[in-house]
Amino acid sequence: MTPTPPRPARRTVLGGAALAALAVTAGTANATSNATWPTEFPLPDGWRPEGITIGSKPYAYIGSLANGAIHRTDLRTGEGEVLYAGATGQAAVGLKLDRDGLLYVADSAGAARVHDSRTGELVTRFQLTGATGHFINDVTLLGDRAWFTDSLDAVLYGVPRGRDGQVRALPLTGDWVQTPDVNNANGIVSTPDGRGLIVVSSTPGKLYNISLKSGSAREITLAGTDDVAGGDGLWRIGRTLYVVQNRLNLISVFELDAKVTAATLRRTITDPRFDVPTTAARYGDRLYLVNARFTSPQTPQTTFTAVAVSL
Repeated sequence: MTPTPPRPARRTVLGGAALAALAVTAGTANATSNATWPTEFPLPDGWRPEGITIGSKPYAYIGSLANGAIHRTDLRTGEGEVLYAGATGQAAVGLKLDRDGLLYVADSAGAARVHDSRTGELVTRFQLTGATGHFINDVTLLGDRAWFTDSLDAVLYGVPRGRDGQVRALPLTGDWVQTPDVNNANGIVSTPDGRGLIVVSSTPGKLYNISLKSGSAREITLAGTDDVAGGDGLWRIGRTLYVVQNRLNLISVFELDAKVTAATLRRTITDPRFDVPTTAARYGDRLYLVNARFTSPQTPQTTFTAVAVSL
């Protein structure tokens, strides 16, 4: 795969809302009819997938909780290869692919990694916090930063998009409720206007609109359901928000109001192939999800797959 060439000048002239729009439409500009492409493909045994990301070309990048490895699959054929072999003590949870070919990876033990998506080479690493008492979980791209969630602490981390710069810690305040000893902040996407972030708290299952200026969290009122328990990965297309509820084997599809103060449940998506799906990424008219199989034995012999559903 030849990624989009670096475009540093473009990043400096695009505002947050425009960048958010580009991120939402990634995977659609070059999409062709994918009716004959496989809707399920295998991953290496023992892979333990959690995150998936897809850019403007038909390649999925999938991380491993087992050792931080990264797998790249051609969506047209379902065939793939290990792009980065990982290492002892590493993990790859959420991932996002930037337009310049850099791959941002949440490494659960307090770190963020940046890889070259062509070669898998580790470009740089940011130590966000201590390795214990934290779980760096998911990531989204907005403006000049990649924003990471910490499931065990009420804080977001903004990492510079590129090789250098200072990490920004954004403590969560306002309506945010931090429940001890369980996963809280998990999936993360930008708001439709590109001025804030939407974060799902897996326990007890709430959505929040986060101010980038202050970190103040405003709970998003849900209509049509009481909660989004087990909320994991998020994907947004305009004002349509997809919430992957992992152990429920369900995707809840919400319509956001203009100010992102309320979300109305419009429909749900399920599939017999779901086996604790965690995160989703879009290409064309499909959402691709990885099956983490959290309710199954997590051994080197455990089989894993990714599946696609229609939007």
